[in-house]
Amino acid sequence: MPSRASLRRATRVDTGGRAAPQPPTTRREEESAVSNRTAVMPELSRIEIEDRPVPALAARQALVRVESVGVCGSDTTYFTAGYIGDWVVDGPIVLGHEVAGTVVEIGADVTQVAVGDRVAIEPGTPCRDCEDCLAGDYHLCAELVFLATPPHDGALTQFMAIDERNLFPMPEGMSFDEGAMLEPLSVGIWACRRAGMRPGDSVLVTGAGPVGVLAAQVARAFGASSVRVADVSPYRLELAASLGFEVEQAGGGSHEPEFDVLLECSGAPTALADGLWRLRNGGRAAMVGMPKQAVELPLSRLNVRELSVSLVNRYAHTWPTAMALVASGRVDAASIVTHHFPLDGTADALLLARTEPNSMKAVIHPQR
Repeated sequence: MPSRASLRRATRVDTGGRAAPQPPTTRREEESAVSNRTAVMPELSRIEIEDRPVPALAARQALVRVESVGVCGSDTTYFTAGYIGDWVVDGPIVLGHEVAGTVVEIGADVTQVAVGDRVAIEPGTPCRDCEDCLAGDYHLCAELVFLATPPHDGALTQFMAIDERNLFPMPEGMSFDEGAMLEPLSVGIWACRRAGMRPGDSVLVTGAGPVGVLAAQVARAFGASSVRVADVSPYRLELAASLGFEVEQAGGGSHEPEFDVLLECSGAPTALADGLWRLRNGGRAAMVGMPKQAVELPLSRLNVRELSVSLVNRYAHTWPTAMALVASGRVDAASIVTHHFPLDGTADALLLARTEPNSMKAVIHPQR
């Protein structure tokens, strides 16, 4: 797509066969000539396709033609329930935060990307000036604008404007789907970092959903001596096994301490407590999956092992590592993508996990 500034003005042919320019068009007329189809959730469990204006660019922003948007469990929850914790949908919203596309226009003072760059997008834009941001913990910024987290719109649109510092040019050969998967992969990277994972650790991953399978691959790439994946779904366990992991049926393991690290990615109410029993002295756990109810932990019996439990709130400084892991082949991000949808199929994509048990990750393509 040409940038709005370079959109050609309409011409007509006069009686002498010469092209004669029409009167100059205004910027607003040029913008209206470019379609920007957007999947909007106007109310609970309903999607409408709207043609919205192509966004204008502020300084340090780029306009991205969106090619691939992964569906996260949070998107489905907003679609079906309308809230996650304190974040409540109270008006029309655009979902989607796992995204990759192509830069088609740049605003003033942009130096880190150029038109034509294929980019993976980090969905959180912090204020960059608060105490957390200045300490490097920008993911904890109170003013963080995160795609598809109320009240902020997400990426299920054909064109979006975003700060250049959220854009990471992809190497040649990396697909847009893989670029979009750097977001859930980043969760897996952050989980391993929060758990203080070290080379040689034995790792148990509970939950073989997209994040669990990616976290298991990260643990292996970070030097784990062994990685076992537990889940209740035979389909998901089969996928994990095809990637070379030991697998087990969730709930079927013993309470014998045999692991150094637990990555809890299921959100099942008893998974964290059960997994902690299986950690050796000094074991470390990272809790990625968040149960909807309170979790009881037998701390008085587990403290003798001096275990550590860390919570995971998104990620920080992970995109370069995620991109390197995928580009090098140490992580197969495309392995979790099982279904593809055009923008018109957004509602079906959001409900895929409920309608198709043998599925992992849906990707929506706004340009289709």
